[in-house]
Amino acid sequence: MESLKEIKRLYFIGIGGIGMSALARYFAQREIEIYGYDKVRTLLTKTLENEGMIIHYEDDISQIPQGIDMVVYTPAIPEDHKELNWFFENEFIVVKRAKMLGLISETQNALCIAGTHGKTTTSSMLSHILTYGKKDATSIIGGIMVNYNSNFINGKSDFIVLEADEYDRSFLHLEPLMSAIMSLDPDHLDIYGNYQNMCSTFQEYSERIRDNGILFLQIGKKNLFSKNWMDGLSRRNVKLIEFGKDGQLCYQDFKLKDGFHHFTVQYEGLKLGEIQMKMPGKHNLENALVAIAMAHEVGVSFDMIAEAMKSFGGIKRRFEWLIDEQDLVVIDDYAHHPTELSSAIEAARSLYPEKKITGIFQPHLFSRTNDFKDGFAASLDLLDQVYLLDIYPARELPIEGVTSKIIFERMTIENKQLISKEELVTELNRDELEVLMILGAGDIDAEIPKIIEHLKN
Repeated sequence: MESLKEIKRLYFIGIGGIGMSALARYFAQREIEIYGYDKVRTLLTKTLENEGMIIHYEDDISQIPQGIDMVVYTPAIPEDHKELNWFFENEFIVVKRAKMLGLISETQNALCIAGTHGKTTTSSMLSHILTYGKKDATSIIGGIMVNYNSNFINGKSDFIVLEADEYDRSFLHLEPLMSAIMSLDPDHLDIYGNYQNMCSTFQEYSERIRDNGILFLQIGKKNLFSKNWMDGLSRRNVKLIEFGKDGQLCYQDFKLKDGFHHFTVQYEGLKLGEIQMKMPGKHNLENALVAIAMAHEVGVSFDMIAEAMKSFGGIKRRFEWLIDEQDLVVIDDYAHHPTELSSAIEAARSLYPEKKITGIFQPHLFSRTNDFKDGFAASLDLLDQVYLLDIYPARELPIEGVTSKIIFERMTIENKQLISKEELVTELNRDELEVLMILGAGDIDAEIPKIIEHLKN
């Protein structure tokens, strides 16, 4: 198939994933019939069904409709999936989600956010600014934006905001007009083998930015790339902007007032103005800097940027307040890497310095748990109390000797428990909670309604 314009019927395997569902919505808005499979019916898949998509929940070839033009699948789908193999055997056009995003990025001006942390928050901030600033950009996001109650914004301009995902080297399909690399902490070592390989792949991604484009890079990270890397950018007139403390893009005059972060943005020697932002944590200051600078580059006035940032409601499961009362605070956060855990806990500590902070953490992936067991232990030790759950396996099979216990044994905090999800509500009932953080990227969010109901009663 030469052009996406020829597609009439698309089939998504794993349509209920946060990134896949946004992509399905993108094509549904272009009057393409959407069909799909997922393992479990969720609130998100029910919403997709209500939007007109036809979804089933059994790996059953007989439920595949006639006339499918192209199949999109997520790498989380197992190799023995019957439907996926049937499509391959019958020589359908079958592409990974990443490849489809790449095809889209070729046809539009893609503003891409990469990095091991910060992708969803920065992409959501940028999407909100561009929408508020009347740039009418499309956005395909890996999280539910509170302002829009969706992971998708359907714009009419040539601009599109995309997350550039390093998992499975997915971002090497993209062709950004401009991009940011928000962070470069070791992650997905099951894919890359070692940190050096991961950094080399990020360098390869950065080299996919179009001629005359812009790369925003966290300050201090360019030394992770090869010596001739910057020469290659210069030859193609790709501008490098480093952000962070003392970078060409930085924040100044930071203060916390009335629940808002106040700071001044300086960009290439110019003081753009003051920003007020509700999102806590210093990591979110860097996220905001990049979103602001990208919006500035595409022509949104700073006054509009400032108004948009003040009204930005955040992303579900990214430091999301579920209860915010004088005697009880409950915060939900997707943190699943030691750096993300530390950032979330330190943000909570800055807001509630006098309160006891209790964390429920569900590790995600056996490989990640094994790779970062010391880092997870150190991050969880920042809490006053910890409930540590079993590992959520996601796409992986168990690794011998790798359980949550390898984190638990390394923690120095005294007030810690290793428990199952089934025991959680009972244990919480015995506790005097002040600030409760629900942390992890697995299925811990499915326990939230039970936890909240228990706490409110």
